[in-house]
Amino acid sequence: MLDHRLAPLDSTISIDELTVAPYPIYRRLRAETPVLRVTSVGRTFLTKAADCKYVKDTPEIFSSDDPNTPMKRAFGAHTLMRKDGKEHMAERMAMAPALMPKTVQDVWAPLYRQFVDEYLDRLPVGKIVDLHVLLSEPIAARILAHILGIPEATDAQMSFWSQALIDGAGNFGWRPEPFEVADRANAEMNAMLARAVERVRAEPDRSALSVMVNAENPIPESQIFANIKIAIGGGINEPRDALSTIVYGFLTEPEQLEETRREGAWGPAFEEGIRWVAPIQASSRLVLEDVEIRGFRIPKGDTVMTIQASANHDEELFDHPERFDVFRARNPHQSFGSGPHHCGGAHIARRTVGAIMLEALFERFPNMSLPDPEAVLWRGFGFRGPINLPVKLG
Repeated sequence: MLDHRLAPLDSTISIDELTVAPYPIYRRLRAETPVLRVTSVGRTFLTKAADCKYVKDTPEIFSSDDPNTPMKRAFGAHTLMRKDGKEHMAERMAMAPALMPKTVQDVWAPLYRQFVDEYLDRLPVGKIVDLHVLLSEPIAARILAHILGIPEATDAQMSFWSQALIDGAGNFGWRPEPFEVADRANAEMNAMLARAVERVRAEPDRSALSVMVNAENPIPESQIFANIKIAIGGGINEPRDALSTIVYGFLTEPEQLEETRREGAWGPAFEEGIRWVAPIQASSRLVLEDVEIRGFRIPKGDTVMTIQASANHDEELFDHPERFDVFRARNPHQSFGSGPHHCGGAHIARRTVGAIMLEALFERFPNMSLPDPEAVLWRGFGFRGPINLPVKLG
């Protein structure tokens, strides 16, 4: 018989605090109340790594189909991110051929390498520039536009759409303004995708849109559009924020950069960056039956929130978790999730940012520096990263 104690209830933690400085809060929760109902978010927070992984790996109890999430309102669709079982798998597999390792290796990695050279050529040596704005965001937008099958979308359009969807999906306070912006972004995306569908029907290619449109038994067009939007929402901010985070980590830990160069440890550097500051910080799951976690009853119908940002700093798994340390003995981070909703773009991020961009960037600018680390601002509760990165290129 389940213990009838509910988790403690907190009415002091605000969404604004979680947006600006969440890590001290999560450190305290891991130590004191790792299962906590948070009034401002309307969720039960889980801050320990084992609990987060248990939820992600047990979809029969913890469903992604949470009707209380703002995602459906933000995307104007019931997306695969909020589906389970066969329905989720059918839509996930519809675009899988465009994201397979061999397609990434043969098609997207060479194209990304070309874009890296072009975007690095634009940067002025010897000047202080915002690398987040001039490199991290636009190059993430450019390769994603090609992978998805909408190369005609500009970097600015892709970035606007992505941020609008992220802000809407993370709008747990249900404020009207983020949804209004998301509505405008959806209208623009729908118009461009309608045109792009006709193009890939006439001239098929290796893109996700073409693969889905030209499939033998295609999923409905409405879900094709929803799939593309999910990829836009997550496919820019993750590699963008990962790149900026890792550059910041290296420039504030220069000995780590030197050792990484000597050993060619760019892959481990990528994994450490996304552990240190997870681009996707938290995920919601609907509880389908009464369950017990750490002695507390989580009732059917509740919504739990796995805080992978906190899981990645769990002292049971990581020494000095608050430090950027490329050469950790082990790094079982949860930034790409686990279970059936494991990030479909993980291989692309590893093969582009991890395997190509980091080395190319520091080879081109070996004396790059961070004049004022305090000038870098970090923001985000559901999704997090630097919002600027003023570096001196040298």
